[in-house]
Amino acid sequence: MAAGSRTMTEPTLISSRFRGFLPVVVDVETGGFNPLTDALLEIAAVMLRLDENGNLTRTETTRFHILPFENANMEAASLEVNRIDPHHPLRPAIPERDALQRVFRDVRAELRATECTRAILVGHNAHFDLSFLNEAIKRTGIKRNPFHPFSVFDTVTMGGVALGQTVLARAVQAAGMTWDADAAHSAAYDAELTADLFCNIVNRFRPIYENGQLKPNDNDSR
Repeated sequence: MAAGSRTMTEPTLISSRFRGFLPVVVDVETGGFNPLTDALLEIAAVMLRLDENGNLTRTETTRFHILPFENANMEAASLEVNRIDPHHPLRPAIPERDALQRVFRDVRAELRATECTRAILVGHNAHFDLSFLNEAIKRTGIKRNPFHPFSVFDTVTMGGVALGQTVLARAVQAAGMTWDADAAHSAAYDAELTADLFCNIVNRFRPIYENGQLKPNDNDSR
């Protein structure tokens, strides 16, 4: 095979698939909808890789329960949905700063392993998750944030375009996967199902992506 050429069956490096960005799926469970005042109670991050066939798949999940920051607001309605008791004596919660540092450590290790330049948050209603993440970073004074500060991949939009569904449970089922309502609204479960949905849609669009790539010397045709 000539230098610089590749066949369409060769797996694509994830560092080139998303312009150097590493998609990392994040889900947060919170005490409300306001990132300035409401507690961040749980965070999960799911790493993604391209397999030997060039298909995107999820790998490791990192998850932490988080202690509410001082004077944090926690709405009863939100706690009823996510079924979190912030003050349960057996809840293995750690301080917000520790949780974020551990997540970021894993993300930076994945950036090095994949030779990507920066992580980009993938989420369902992704700007909600990003807003709580960014506010927690400010609150804890963390300086090294591996995530892009405002760009995201949102599976609400992707699910609407590819499957005609914007609700996570319905989009997952439309993609042919199983949704467990009893497990939903935990950060790890929601993040993993969002990751599966994201991978499913990216893999569905793989032929379009590959057909759109410049072939050797195409950029010299004019």
